[in-house]
Amino acid sequence: MWKREGKAGSTSGGVEIREERLRSGHLERPLCSASRWFRRLLWQCEMLARSVRASGALLLRGSVQASGRAARRASSGLPRNTVVLFVPQQEAWVVERMGRFHRILEPGLNILIPVLDRIRYVQSLKEIVINVPEQSAVTLDNVTLQIDGVLYLRIMDPYKASYGVEDPEYAVTQLAQTTMRSELGKLSLDKVFRERESLNANIVDAINQAADCWGIRCLRYEIKDIHVPPRVKESMQMQVEAERRKRATVLESEGTRESAINVAEGKKQAQILASEAEKAEQINQAAGEASAVLAKAKAKAEAIRILAAALTQHNGDAAASLTVAEQYVSAFSKLAKDSNTILLPSNPGDVTSMVAQAMGVYGALTKAPVPGAQDSVSSRSSRDVQSTDASLDEELDRVKLS
Repeated sequence: MWKREGKAGSTSGGVEIREERLRSGHLERPLCSASRWFRRLLWQCEMLARSVRASGALLLRGSVQASGRAARRASSGLPRNTVVLFVPQQEAWVVERMGRFHRILEPGLNILIPVLDRIRYVQSLKEIVINVPEQSAVTLDNVTLQIDGVLYLRIMDPYKASYGVEDPEYAVTQLAQTTMRSELGKLSLDKVFRERESLNANIVDAINQAADCWGIRCLRYEIKDIHVPPRVKESMQMQVEAERRKRATVLESEGTRESAINVAEGKKQAQILASEAEKAEQINQAAGEASAVLAKAKAKAEAIRILAAALTQHNGDAAASLTVAEQYVSAFSKLAKDSNTILLPSNPGDVTSMVAQAMGVYGALTKAPVPGAQDSVSSRSSRDVQSTDASLDEELDRVKLS
């Protein structure tokens, strides 16, 4: 009866049936509570398992990102042992037999024993490029820098790279960061910018010394960016501007110096040329004067020769007397015109005596010397010269006193 009511699905009948079953001592309600509790427990276990799987996946993903290329290849799966294997060029496959290192497969065709042999590591022999993350470093003059770089390396020994270190690329990256910090601590800020090539070489040497046991060789290391604090950048900009102003001042002073030197050199050359021109002028003038004096002397000698020839002719004495008289009158007429101080003979009014004296001197000079009387003539001439000099000295003293 109550089953039909239950099947009919009436609400009032169902309530009455449940109350009747509870009154009769049926244990359906506790059983339903246990099943609900069990289902809830299963649901909690399933959620816990899901969270564990999610956290495991996150941990695996983090380890893959940290370990680099080898971990990514391990997570993606290693080549399986298919007995006949073809190894690509520039790759080395490390094979273990029953968990122990067996050999390294060379590029090309290789045959392995199934089940016993297993490919444990795959190493690439190509040049690998690794970006070194940005990090902070302190220079010798206590300036904090943010610096990053690029690392170029190659696996030289696949055995050491597989069994010498867990993750070669990650280890080399960490080694590059620590080495870069230690090398930057030895240099000041100015030397960091000036000696970037030597800094890269020092980092490469330090990495090769430490990574030799890992079978890895660092080919080169390049610093990409160097970031300095804003205040240091401002001071560097001011220093650059001051250096530019200094160079401009130095160049300007050097230009002024060169200009002054050029001007002085020009003046020097001008003076040298002027003195040489004056010297040449004086030489030419002296040569001209010498030529003029020589010409005058030759002309005078020729005139004297002609005059002497004329005097030897008939009535030459009268002509000479006339010429002397004319010159005397002409000279005496110019005495008052040239200067206030004049020299006068003792008897300036006696022209005939002057002419007679001049003719006497001329006759004495032109008269032929008598043999045996040369010494007396020379003595008389010397006495006449001395007396003439004495008379001239007396006249000069008298003029000075007047």
